Amino acid sequence: MALSKAMLGLVTGGSLGLLDGLSGFLEPSLTPVMTSVIAFSMLKGLLSGLAIGFFSQRVRSMPLGLFAGMVIAAVLSLLVALKAGMGLFWDIMLPGMLLGVIVGFATQKFGRRVEASASR
Repeated sequence: MALSKAMLGLVTGGSLGLLDGLSGFLEPSLTPVMTSVIAFSMLKGLLSGLAIGFFSQRVRSMPLGLFAGMVIAAVLSLLVALKAGMGLFWDIMLPGMLLGVIVGFATQKFGRRVEASASR
């Protein structure tokens, strides 16, 4: 049974966001704030995934899905980068945009389109 596009986006985005946050352990200077790094990375992934999933539900185009995924994740990553400080700008933006492209691909390729039910 295939997941709906929104649910697939949520699961994929959250999983990739968690991995992104856990990669912060590779940077020793982040050790004191790792709880926040993991939480915000996962939240960013969940929100990006959900938004990308809803977009993919409406638009059936792989190029637009990839582009929208990158843009949605970039906007949310920018918010996190502005909060974290510009010294970590590319360390936050690049993985975030990659997450968006992967989720955009997954939702377009593997997500189940939910048809609107006829209202009476």
